[in-house]
Amino acid sequence: MPALTAHHAFWPQRVPKTLTAPSTPLWDNLAVNAKRYPDKPALVFFDRSITYGEMLHQVEQLAAKLAALGVKKGDRVVLLMQNCPQLVIAHYAILRANAVVVPVNPMNRAEELKHYILDPEAKVAITTADLALELVKADSELPAEHRLQHLITAHLSDAFDLEAAKDQIPTAWDAWLRTRFDAPVLSGGQHHVWTECITGQGPAPVPDVGADDMALLPYTSGTTGLPKGCVHLHRNIMHNVVAGSAWSGGTGEGVVLAVVPMFHITGLVVVMHGTIYTGSTLVIMPRWDRDLAGKLISEHQVTHWTNIPTMVIDLLASPHFAQYNLSSLVYIGGGGAAMPQAIAQRLLDNYGLHYAEGYGLTETAAPSHSNPCDATKQQCLGVPYIGVDARVVDPDTLAELGPEESGEIVMSGPQVFQGYWKRPDADAQVFFEREGKRFFRSGDMGRYDADGYFFMTDRLKRMINASGFKVWPAEVEALMFRHPAIQEACVIGTRDAYRGESVKAVVVKRPTHADVTEADIIAWCRDNMAAYKVPRVVQFVDVLPKSGSGKVMWRALQEAESA
Repeated sequence: MPALTAHHAFWPQRVPKTLTAPSTPLWDNLAVNAKRYPDKPALVFFDRSITYGEMLHQVEQLAAKLAALGVKKGDRVVLLMQNCPQLVIAHYAILRANAVVVPVNPMNRAEELKHYILDPEAKVAITTADLALELVKADSELPAEHRLQHLITAHLSDAFDLEAAKDQIPTAWDAWLRTRFDAPVLSGGQHHVWTECITGQGPAPVPDVGADDMALLPYTSGTTGLPKGCVHLHRNIMHNVVAGSAWSGGTGEGVVLAVVPMFHITGLVVVMHGTIYTGSTLVIMPRWDRDLAGKLISEHQVTHWTNIPTMVIDLLASPHFAQYNLSSLVYIGGGGAAMPQAIAQRLLDNYGLHYAEGYGLTETAAPSHSNPCDATKQQCLGVPYIGVDARVVDPDTLAELGPEESGEIVMSGPQVFQGYWKRPDADAQVFFEREGKRFFRSGDMGRYDADGYFFMTDRLKRMINASGFKVWPAEVEALMFRHPAIQEACVIGTRDAYRGESVKAVVVKRPTHADVTEADIIAWCRDNMAAYKVPRVVQFVDVLPKSGSGKVMWRALQEAESA
């Protein structure tokens, strides 16, 4: 069956349906714009800005330091940071050193972080001091031959003036931003201070990567528990970077609000790389705060804001919302969860803004689908993105299905990853060939309408969507089994009016720990896993339902919870 074309009737007139992405590596986008706009603000963080020229200088200095530490072409470097200027600089420095960025969720705890050192065989990591102790704890528990050799740490407060920015800093952040955390000590490795790594270094290494070299190794979790690395080449990411600017009307005059996390594929590709490619200005928020977001949009005349719907809902609910001016916005969109129809309508009625929902995965370098800005459909994934051939197939037979028939969403395109890191077994499960194209199986059930717009209908994968964060029950269960009181655990999703879904754990206690409470389990989980994975509810039962083969019947528990 040929590729779908019905959506071309709604295609933005000035946007190409396919494009030829540059054959240059991603860091070259920064080098080009540093020549074009040396004095233009590239990064804004509270009271301070860094120009494109300054940013390039710091990137090349840090790249030189990485090379001096032994980082070579193709080496994987862990990058563990919340949104801050140092994250952007470190990301480009790793690429400039001909190496591969391993972006890691800063919410992860030591038990989770071990995998991100061990699996990519990383020997160097870059982080902020507030996260370094957790990373060092993880590293210390690994076999000596697999531990980090070098750790570079930065302080968030190095990137701005605390006193000059005091009126902007949310009260809840004050202690966090002011604390100067002690330098961590690696077991057998060396610690390096960020401020010393971006000055006084020699020349950066000779550029030695191209479009077909690996640039990024982001991790995605799944039904088997341990996250899998997704191999992305420079050209995979570059395609969606260029496509994103064309799709959203990005230009060098844009001002982009960076509040979605830039360790995550959407923030990394659409927000960070997209901004640097166009030569726009990136206004950075380290965490979400609705009133800070309102102030920054108003003060900096933000033009482009990619977010998750809960952020928009929260901002509109602020008692101070009337003080903020959103009139500068020309593009607003995002994904991870459905935008409530009433909120989307309010944006349209009050500001003339069509909220453009999109859809994509780590494996597709963020968007594989998006709503055309002037022809959006609410609570819809959108149409296949620039250069994407997306279809719906029977998940059992892979037979192609037609309009309004529900099946598995599959896609082929230049932004689709190369495969899972060291996991050919997993590759075999998600790729298939058709009509000379390599299609990726998303694991999501959906349909498309007569206009070629796609809609989500269900999931093949066992996954919980909590405010746009994907939570994989098998991973949470594997961590919970480390608790001495837990004999068995089954993790399911429970309805949440604000988050959409939250995590619930159904637990069988060991007879020796009968006094352990729900609060005890939740507190332990907070100490041992990322906050978004922590069960909000723990239900104790005598037994879990099991099949004749002894497998826990998680679906029966999920259906009972959803009834």
